[in-house]
Amino acid sequence: MTRFTTSADGTEIAYSITGSGPALILVDGAMCHRKFGPTTELASVLDKNFTVYTYDRRGRGETGDGATPWSLEREVEDIDALIKVAGGSAFVFGVSSGAVLAMEAASRLPGITRLALYEAPFVVDDTYTPRPGDIVQTMNELLARGDRSGMLTKFMKIVGAPGFGVAIMKLTPMWKKLKLVAHTLPWDLTILGDDGRGSKLPTDRWNVKVPTLAMDGGKSPEYLRNAMKNVAEVVGKDVEHRTLPGQTHMYKSSVMAPELVEFFSRAQRTAGPIA
Repeated sequence: MTRFTTSADGTEIAYSITGSGPALILVDGAMCHRKFGPTTELASVLDKNFTVYTYDRRGRGETGDGATPWSLEREVEDIDALIKVAGGSAFVFGVSSGAVLAMEAASRLPGITRLALYEAPFVVDDTYTPRPGDIVQTMNELLARGDRSGMLTKFMKIVGAPGFGVAIMKLTPMWKKLKLVAHTLPWDLTILGDDGRGSKLPTDRWNVKVPTLAMDGGKSPEYLRNAMKNVAEVVGKDVEHRTLPGQTHMYKSSVMAPELVEFFSRAQRTAGPIA
């Protein structure tokens, strides 16, 4: 069942709740939402241990583009609105660009009590081609021309999707679904900031004070694994890095869920955030 909560700027955020136990909010990556992406399946596995909140980020699913122009601050406020629905505190798990959004939220919101991250798509060394410095501008120009297919093609190239695979995708219903949310791509790329240019992450961008789990997949590209090692070094004071054997960027819920259950369940046995 879809529910709605009102964010600080008046935007109605669509969300669902399943299960019982401590509150856990799942934050999707680029173009994903409750009906398109991995979090709904993951929620169905986690709901035996947690009250799981899945939601549609701005511009996706049943959440509109927003009552005010998009900004990172508005997306952080959306998570804060869900935390209030959850009773004032929650665990948070973010995937891909959603992991970066979760890092930003955890640096700003006291209601996040534990944080788990999977494969924030930074490029921190020379193991992958850096993102173009003008990629957000390019995406916005394509959007202004109404070329959503061009936006998707550009994005797929950036993330390393093979050309033949993209050509096949364009012939499937999935491409039409992706075009519906293509306008949100500049937003996710803005959230990543300049940290896709092949340099180490800054040490002063985040200040997460709660226990954090930074994960990557053992079969993921080297640049993603290196990025998460770097995230673990800079995101906060109490961070554990873990590589999940056999996993790619598209993780299996049956593998991810036990990792999250183990990590978040420690909250019942340990003290609160580091001062």
